[in-house]
Amino acid sequence: MRGLISKVIIFAVSFAFVEAAAVVYLRHLLGVNFTPPQIDRSEVLFLTPGIAFLEPQTAVKIITDSALLNVERIREAATLVMLSAVATLAGKLFWERVAYFFLAFGIWDIFYYAFLKLTIGWPKTLGDLDIFFLLPTPWVGPVYVPIVISTVLVIGSLFVLVKKGGKRYELR
Repeated sequence: MRGLISKVIIFAVSFAFVEAAAVVYLRHLLGVNFTPPQIDRSEVLFLTPGIAFLEPQTAVKIITDSALLNVERIREAATLVMLSAVATLAGKLFWERVAYFFLAFGIWDIFYYAFLKLTIGWPKTLGDLDIFFLLPTPWVGPVYVPIVISTVLVIGSLFVLVKKGGKRYELR
């Protein structure tokens, strides 16, 4: 089990670098700043502590070319599919697959920000604003929010996956 956990973690860290590199290139080519554009209150669809979900049409303020916006949305969906595929291959039971997905997602997300920091020096602080996802609508908030959520996902998934008292912990 631990060897499989290590393999999923290695995949997630490697994939985080690929994802960070793609975002660096995309932002460089588009001249997109590393902070979200000015958002009017009327563009906020739903507000939670730490995350603002924006109206779908606000995405064109972030990436103004509609063809590239569609490619970016598909890239984000493909990221979720790839993380799901690894989880499906790694786990046998439904809850193992969910745990492996959360493990891969959490590690990927944390290292995504780590690689951005190492390669381009961004974010400057964990309070810097970022655009987390464009699916199904743009999500915006400070960098610490996805890092905290991902840390919880990693800890929770490891709790489910690691043997406990000689028996594998399984949710029923």
